[in-house]
Amino acid sequence: MRALMLDPDLLLLDEPLGALDPMIRYRLQQELKAIFAQLGKTVIMVTHDIAEAAFFGHTLVLMRDGRIVQTGSLRELARAPADPFVVEFISAQREPMAQLYRVLE
Repeated sequence: MRALMLDPDLLLLDEPLGALDPMIRYRLQQELKAIFAQLGKTVIMVTHDIAEAAFFGHTLVLMRDGRIVQTGSLRELARAPADPFVVEFISAQREPMAQLYRVLE
Protein backbone atom coordinates (compact mmCIF):
# COMPACT_ATOMS: atom_id res chain seq x y z
CA MET A 1 0.00 0.00 0.00
CA ARG A 2 2.91 2.36 0.66
CA ALA A 3 4.08 1.92 -2.92
CA LEU A 4 0.69 3.05 -4.22
CA MET A 5 1.04 6.39 -2.42
CA LEU A 6 3.75 7.30 -4.95
CA ASP A 7 1.30 6.59 -7.81
CA PRO A 8 3.69 4.46 -9.89
CA ASP A 9 2.83 3.47 -13.46
CA LEU A 10 3.92 -0.11 -12.75
CA LEU A 11 3.73 -2.38 -9.72
CA LEU A 12 6.09 -5.33 -9.25
CA LEU A 13 4.88 -7.90 -6.73
CA ASP A 14 7.25 -10.74 -5.87
CA GLU A 15 5.34 -13.74 -4.47
CA PRO A 16 2.91 -11.51 -2.54
CA LEU A 17 0.66 -14.41 -1.51
CA GLY A 18 3.18 -17.23 -1.33
CA ALA A 19 3.27 -17.80 2.43
CA LEU A 20 -0.46 -17.83 3.09
CA ASP A 21 -2.79 -20.70 3.81
CA PRO A 22 -5.08 -21.59 0.88
CA MET A 23 -8.31 -20.05 2.22
CA ILE A 24 -6.75 -16.68 3.01
CA ARG A 25 -4.80 -16.79 -0.23
CA TYR A 26 -8.00 -17.40 -2.22
CA ARG A 27 -9.79 -14.45 -0.63
CA LEU A 28 -6.83 -12.13 -1.13
CA GLN A 29 -6.55 -13.21 -4.77
CA GLN A 30 -10.15 -12.14 -5.31
CA GLU A 31 -9.58 -8.81 -3.56
CA LEU A 32 -6.29 -8.08 -5.33
CA LYS A 33 -7.80 -8.80 -8.74
CA ALA A 34 -10.55 -6.26 -8.04
CA ILE A 35 -8.01 -3.71 -6.77
CA PHE A 36 -5.80 -4.18 -9.84
CA ALA A 37 -8.80 -3.59 -12.10
CA GLN A 38 -9.69 -0.39 -10.25
CA LEU A 39 -6.13 0.94 -10.29
CA GLY A 40 -5.74 0.72 -14.04
CA LYS A 41 -2.00 0.14 -13.64
CA THR A 42 0.33 -2.43 -15.08
CA VAL A 43 1.04 -5.12 -12.50
CA ILE A 44 3.84 -7.64 -12.83
CA MET A 45 3.42 -10.51 -10.40
CA VAL A 46 6.16 -13.03 -9.81
CA THR A 47 4.80 -16.43 -8.78
CA HIS A 48 5.68 -20.09 -9.11
CA ASP A 49 1.97 -20.99 -8.99
CA ILE A 50 0.78 -21.24 -12.59
CA ALA A 51 -2.90 -21.30 -11.57
CA GLU A 52 -2.40 -18.02 -9.72
CA ALA A 53 -0.55 -16.57 -12.71
CA ALA A 54 -3.39 -17.57 -15.04
CA PHE A 55 -5.99 -16.15 -12.63
CA PHE A 56 -4.33 -12.74 -12.50
CA GLY A 57 -2.63 -12.45 -15.85
CA HIS A 58 -3.62 -11.95 -19.43
CA THR A 59 -0.12 -12.88 -20.51
CA LEU A 60 2.15 -15.34 -18.72
CA VAL A 61 5.90 -15.14 -19.06
CA LEU A 62 7.68 -18.35 -18.13
CA MET A 63 11.32 -17.82 -17.25
CA ARG A 64 14.25 -20.12 -16.57
CA ASP A 65 17.66 -19.00 -15.37
CA GLY A 66 16.73 -15.35 -15.89
CA ARG A 67 15.66 -15.83 -19.50
CA ILE A 68 12.23 -15.90 -21.08
CA VAL A 69 11.34 -19.39 -22.28
CA GLN A 70 7.81 -18.67 -23.51
CA THR A 71 5.14 -15.99 -23.40
CA GLY A 72 1.40 -16.45 -23.85
CA SER A 73 -1.77 -17.59 -22.15
CA LEU A 74 -1.79 -20.78 -20.08
CA ARG A 75 -3.67 -22.45 -22.93
CA GLU A 76 -1.00 -21.39 -25.44
CA LEU A 77 1.81 -22.60 -23.21
CA ALA A 78 0.09 -25.97 -22.71
CA ARG A 79 -0.96 -26.50 -26.33
CA ALA A 80 2.28 -25.40 -27.97
CA PRO A 81 5.16 -25.55 -25.49
CA ALA A 82 8.24 -23.85 -26.89
CA ASP A 83 10.65 -25.91 -24.84
CA PRO A 84 10.69 -29.14 -22.78
CA PHE A 85 11.01 -26.96 -19.67
CA VAL A 86 7.51 -25.56 -20.34
CA VAL A 87 6.04 -29.06 -20.34
CA GLU A 88 7.95 -29.97 -17.19
CA PHE A 89 6.90 -26.78 -15.37
CA ILE A 90 3.21 -27.12 -16.23
CA SER A 91 3.17 -30.86 -15.51
CA ALA A 92 4.64 -30.27 -12.06
CA GLN A 93 1.53 -28.30 -11.11
CA ARG A 94 -1.19 -30.78 -10.22
CA GLU A 95 -4.42 -28.81 -9.85
CA PRO A 96 -3.86 -26.37 -12.72
CA MET A 97 -3.35 -29.29 -15.09
CA ALA A 98 -6.70 -30.81 -14.14
CA GLN A 99 -8.37 -27.45 -14.72
CA LEU A 100 -6.52 -26.92 -17.97
CA TYR A 101 -7.54 -30.28 -19.39
CA ARG A 102 -11.19 -29.52 -18.57
CA VAL A 103 -10.90 -26.20 -20.42
CA LEU A 104 -9.22 -27.79 -23.44
CA GLU A 105 -11.81 -30.57 -23.81
